[in-house]
Amino acid sequence: MDGDIIDQYRFPSPHPGIDVFFVTYMSQGLKVKGFLAAPKRKGVYDGFLYLRGGIKNVGQVRVPRLVQFASHGFVVFAPLYRGNGGGEGNEDFAGEDRYDALAGFHLLRRHPLVHPGRVHVFGFSRGGAMALHAALMAEGVCSVAVWGGVADMELTYWERPDLRRMMKRVIGGTPNKCPERYRHRTPLYHLERLKAPVLIIHGERDENVSIEHAWRLERRLKQLGKPVTAWYFPEFTHYFPPQANRETVQRLTEWMKQQPTM
Repeated sequence: MDGDIIDQYRFPSPHPGIDVFFVTYMSQGLKVKGFLAAPKRKGVYDGFLYLRGGIKNVGQVRVPRLVQFASHGFVVFAPLYRGNGGGEGNEDFAGEDRYDALAGFHLLRRHPLVHPGRVHVFGFSRGGAMALHAALMAEGVCSVAVWGGVADMELTYWERPDLRRMMKRVIGGTPNKCPERYRHRTPLYHLERLKAPVLIIHGERDENVSIEHAWRLERRLKQLGKPVTAWYFPEFTHYFPPQANRETVQRLTEWMKQQPTM
């Protein structure tokens, strides 16, 4: 079943109070890899689905980042996406690999330390599109947070010449040649079905994912009457300085815990 853990082994943790595991789980019949970080103290915690950015070796999951979120009282699961870390299949840049995110959501809901009505979805960079797609597909998402997140895949193609070769290879062509494939990967066109509240975090000097993505996402959610909160940072790029990063993580996790149980 999607989200079933079929194998896991303990991974070195940089935090004495957090256990980390390297996990193999099922997604659409594929054995996909991921990292799980959970507080050692027994209890019932919110779940936190961490959806990475990049593709393949770019933007890989970093265990210290997962532990940072787990230390705020979450059980965190981060899919590596199909084809990565020894997993089966091929990564699809917010195409079929969105089901790896959905399966990760189911994994967290069934985890013995997680309250099934309190699973949050978080996406960074390309993971922003993954987070929105996962929230559209899953029932019972408590909240969605998108940090420096992609909201429009065609816009990414035009504003990132360095990614065009990869996007043409993975998606099958340019936005002019196959617009429906870019539209399929763009959550902006499907937000009518979204039920979870959304938090948008974006640096206005971001050159990896322009602030236009955040503006388009916020504008569309407001047009649809969906609950949305936006935190914009005029001085920051795609990556926040360490102190601001820690402060934003604190605010983000507090915001998540304030959202009503599903």
